[in-house]
Amino acid sequence: MNEPQLIEWVEDGVARSARWRSENGAAPPRRVVIADDTTKADDAYRLACEGTALLWRGDFQNARQLLQAMTRRADRTPRRADRRKRKGKGEDEASSQVQAFHLHRQAQAQRARTLGMVLIPVEAGHKISLRRAPDVEQACLEAYGEANEPYVTSLRELQGLIGAHEWRKKGVPIPALGGDRIHPHYGVFSPVRGEYVDLVATAPLPPGSVAFDIGTGTGVLAAVLARRGVERVVATDQDQRALTCARENITRLGLAGQVEVIEADLFPPGRAPLVVCNPPWLPGRPSSPLEYAVYDPGSQMLRGFLDGLTHHLEPGGEGWLILSDLAEHLGLRTRAELLDAFETAGLHVLDRMDIKPRHPRAADSGDPLHEARAAEVTSLWRLAPR
Repeated sequence: MNEPQLIEWVEDGVARSARWRSENGAAPPRRVVIADDTTKADDAYRLACEGTALLWRGDFQNARQLLQAMTRRADRTPRRADRRKRKGKGEDEASSQVQAFHLHRQAQAQRARTLGMVLIPVEAGHKISLRRAPDVEQACLEAYGEANEPYVTSLRELQGLIGAHEWRKKGVPIPALGGDRIHPHYGVFSPVRGEYVDLVATAPLPPGSVAFDIGTGTGVLAAVLARRGVERVVATDQDQRALTCARENITRLGLAGQVEVIEADLFPPGRAPLVVCNPPWLPGRPSSPLEYAVYDPGSQMLRGFLDGLTHHLEPGGEGWLILSDLAEHLGLRTRAELLDAFETAGLHVLDRMDIKPRHPRAADSGDPLHEARAAEVTSLWRLAPR
């Protein structure tokens, strides 16, 4: 195991240090100053932009207000000229989309670094001694595990932990499960985008009584298949949070007799008449551990699923690939490359079912990636060996 990282600062003339916690993989800030209720938002934002973190010693709710004020300043970006006017004559639309995507990621990363500079000291047992601080013990326990020593984390991450805890408590209603809820854990992709679940709930099932769900996450697709009558579903994942989350959801839904959740890198042993996979939709390098649910480096999971599918299907079986075409609209992958991957894996397409996204960003014209999001389609590809 890696040694815990430390954050160091000077307070009242004394050098101090504490364990640094960051689920996003951020390194501890090198420069730290003490901040409190007298700290002005303009000064805080300037220091944060320069890479100086602010260790908070004032009222907790005032720290929240300071972060809100910093967020408004971070989002107050100058109007940019229309990208199409700045585009060179030799630059095609695909190149423009790729550039817009990478610029957007860079801007989001810089924004996250800046807003992550407001730090909160936490005592052993996940206790916060600041005035008007909320009880965050359970939220932190779910994300970090036990804490036997004090530590420092960013207020922004702490808010994310609290939000994830609330989602875990109340759950996400799934119409395909008759309105029953899936309870996502921190760091496990939440099924708030229900269109891919609807595809699995309506696609015609091939004959057979067994299905594999590859990369199950919360277990939602395994649960849908079980509710549709598949007698035995083997759900796999290699992330410990996802495995715990899926097992809890399956048990809560009363499906433990039908669904087995096991740790595996893609496929479980054996073959099945139906193998389902919903890999991360965007090829690219995650900038943090939490982004592995969105980005598939080098399309490794996608290609691993396709290349191994024929070896895990029973004769006459089908593989269901659930994939958004957002990567195509962003210029990160072409449709021809996807079809070539099918061909290379010895697969042909039996059918394709499409659905348009319903999430708010698809209709947000202010989103820098609006053009691509508005054109996005999520598809269920029914694949079989040639």
